[in-house]
Amino acid sequence: MTAAHLLLGLAASIGRSTLGLLAATGRVAIFAADAVSQLFRPPWYWGELGRQLIRIGYFSLPVVGLTTLFTGGALALQIYAGGSRFNAETVVPSIVAIGIVRELGPVLGGLMVAGRVASSIAAELGTMRVTEQIDALTTLSTDPMKYLVLPRVLAATLALPVLVGLGDVIGVMGGYLVGVYRLDINAANYIRNTVDFLTTMDVVSGLVKAAAFGFILALMGCYHGYNSGRGAQGVGRATTDAVVSASVLILAANYLLTELFF
Repeated sequence: MTAAHLLLGLAASIGRSTLGLLAATGRVAIFAADAVSQLFRPPWYWGELGRQLIRIGYFSLPVVGLTTLFTGGALALQIYAGGSRFNAETVVPSIVAIGIVRELGPVLGGLMVAGRVASSIAAELGTMRVTEQIDALTTLSTDPMKYLVLPRVLAATLALPVLVGLGDVIGVMGGYLVGVYRLDINAANYIRNTVDFLTTMDVVSGLVKAAAFGFILALMGCYHGYNSGRGAQGVGRATTDAVVSASVLILAANYLLTELFF
């Protein structure tokens, strides 16, 4: 095989991959637009929305709380160890607070909820697709997008900022406990430095990120579950794809939103 054939084959492979990526992006965008448009057309299933808020928000609180608690404590230890080389131990409270509120709280909260919720949504909707329950809803004149997708996407978008806000408080408290009781930092100074260095924009940016991450993870779970292949293998693939795509998109969106805010 000549070099020209090799280059032609490489170019064709790149072209197919690019076209496949663009086609997948278009399908997700159309699915997202269809889901969002359902918000402005009745009927609205408030009971289903309430159930999803409890399922996505309330039941995810222990996971998010424990994650941010230990992350705040570990962050305090690492910053203290690094700052002590330059006699800058006093920066521990401010950097822990800013790191948790701006980045670690939203990102870790989004990733943990994505692992728990996106996989659950994809498995649930994928099973409904395989067992033809989604087709049955259409037969009963119930729009699956409105009844199944919209409540989950809306609930995650509303619940994530609340979860992340609570996680921020717990994460800062984890840093406080380690800083005061393990590193012997004065408690009053720790609280004062935390309050003085946090700004409104730090908190707002983290909560906006959380809302965006909630939308992304629920959308990915719904998309892959709704379009699941047939059989147990198709449901398993949809579940895996939902978690992977949600995690990657959360990290990419985090960078874009950080550029936008700061």
